[in-house]
Amino acid sequence: MRRDRMTVALIFMIPLVQLLLFGYAIQTEVKHIKTVVFDQSLSYESRDLLQAFAASGYFDVIASAGSYAEVAEMIDSGQAKAGIILPPDFAHTLKRGEPSQVQVIVDASDSMVSNQAVAIANSIGLLKSQEMIFQKTNFPGPPYDIRVRPWYNPDGITAYYMVPAILGIIVTMTMVILTAVAIVRERERGTLEQLLVTPIKSLELMIGKIVPYIVLGYLQITVALLVAVLVFQVPIKGSVLQLYGLTLFFITASLGLGIVISNIARTQMQAFQMSFFVMLPSILLSGFMFPRDAMPKIIYYISDVIPLTYYLDIIRGIILKGIGAEYLVGQVVALLVFSIVFVTIATLRFTKRIA
Repeated sequence: MRRDRMTVALIFMIPLVQLLLFGYAIQTEVKHIKTVVFDQSLSYESRDLLQAFAASGYFDVIASAGSYAEVAEMIDSGQAKAGIILPPDFAHTLKRGEPSQVQVIVDASDSMVSNQAVAIANSIGLLKSQEMIFQKTNFPGPPYDIRVRPWYNPDGITAYYMVPAILGIIVTMTMVILTAVAIVRERERGTLEQLLVTPIKSLELMIGKIVPYIVLGYLQITVALLVAVLVFQVPIKGSVLQLYGLTLFFITASLGLGIVISNIARTQMQAFQMSFFVMLPSILLSGFMFPRDAMPKIIYYISDVIPLTYYLDIIRGIILKGIGAEYLVGQVVALLVFSIVFVTIATLRFTKRIA
């Protein structure tokens, strides 16, 4: 009777919570794009143009770089999604009545963000040019020559952006759903009763349950990478060895979460429903389908407790950007914390008696 009530509650509550959460969170218009500026002109004209970018609401200047290399490093590491570079002669060129070039670098590994940034940057350049022309009419062309350079995926190929992320979804589905349902199924069938007469400890039992799924996870990653390269021609710019090494942290975090669910659920239906409740936020809030920068702040912080959020940064960073592990320390530490917390909870909750 108690199990039936829990199942009914899950059936009614989960869709309601998801409707409220996702209806509030999902937005396609990206604003407040984190932007780094390298202003070599340091003039009134350069500050006026940068103010126009900031006033648009689409670009948030979070840092002022001292070199082009610093701009590149911030975009590589994901600290910034866009960079604005103004040349030293920016003001002098405008005063001579000649078009002055402005370089806008956009992280195109996130296609939705990059498309928005490119469109808004060109619009700002056009509007500011019109203002300048009204004041001074001897320009041979638009005064502000905005040169947008999309990095990592300049042609905007959707497969380059989506396929690496789908790898993370595949691993999440296998590790969380299959693990949770499989262990609950063993409990329902009574096969876990055999553990009652064994001398193994809970931690050893957890390791025994986890290791086969780790192997399965790596097999899936290997097959998916082969398909990505051979079928979709996705270029792998970074180290595959590093990708495999960092994937271990994501696999163990997902497995730990699946085992925690299996310890809470009493039936396969409950395990599947709880796993599905984890899967939807992973797909919709992690940055897989919708950019996190477009989400309200509270939802953005909620997405920080989703392991897939960090793995997407890792897999897209290595495959599309070609960056190394030194740029992904924060993501690795987060996944390591998830792994330790979930496995510890699963070990403490698991007992060798059949509840």
